[in-house]
Amino acid sequence: MAQSTDVLRLEYLNIPENESGVKTQRYKALLNVPIKLNEKDEYLAIGGEYNRFDMGYTADLPFDKKEMIRFHIIDFNLGLIKKWNEDWNLVTILTPRIASNLLDGIIKEDFFMNASAAFWKEKPKADKPFRIVLGLTYNSTAGVPVPLPLIHYYRRFHPDWSFVLGVPKSNLKYHLDKTHSFELASFLDGYFMNLQNDIVLDNGLVASRISFNTLVGSLGYQYNVTESISFYAIAGTTLIQAGKLRNKERGEVFLFNKDPNFYIRTGFKIGIF
Repeated sequence: MAQSTDVLRLEYLNIPENESGVKTQRYKALLNVPIKLNEKDEYLAIGGEYNRFDMGYTADLPFDKKEMIRFHIIDFNLGLIKKWNEDWNLVTILTPRIASNLLDGIIKEDFFMNASAAFWKEKPKADKPFRIVLGLTYNSTAGVPVPLPLIHYYRRFHPDWSFVLGVPKSNLKYHLDKTHSFELASFLDGYFMNLQNDIVLDNGLVASRISFNTLVGSLGYQYNVTESISFYAIAGTTLIQAGKLRNKERGEVFLFNKDPNFYIRTGFKIGIF
């Protein structure tokens, strides 16, 4: 669970139309099943995740937009949480992925392989509870074909306040009580998917992939039903973003979305923390 600490998540994202004439809706469903292997608290995690993107365009783009209306990402997760020593756990996860507009079934170019590995240390009963996760993740959703750092440092430095410093997310959270909390956050979001039918531009360049990368600043609210079950809502804006068509070598072919958007996300989750 190096990429997600959720056992179950149902989520809706809405990015309204911006000055580039692009709007996005995303529907997410995730399920991970942890299976305890022994008395050392070592687990095998099996699960999957589905994301559907519905895109809309009012801009006059120099190509047929029918290839770019609906996209699907289907992940299959196989992870292992293993005791490394008295303080640290090793978390590894392998994620085969299908990411495409799926206009003609599933083809070879729709498949991607993602992987993560991280060390995890946690002291939840300390005077000032903390958690450290350090590792690397290769995630084609980010649209960057290199391993990226996975950094997560959490500390409850006051009974009412906690923070997370890291990549892809940092936040400052105010815990009103055990039920209600509010947070200021910045985080990375994005995707990278196959176009089953190439898009040929007027200048002769050919696009076979689509990517979107963004840095979001947000204000969030979380309602905790129990310690691990919660509802949440996030509202903010994209601070930096780039929606691009790319060729088979991931080179940029056409920039179709570069203007800020509002960013609205809400959902329900059951998590480890």
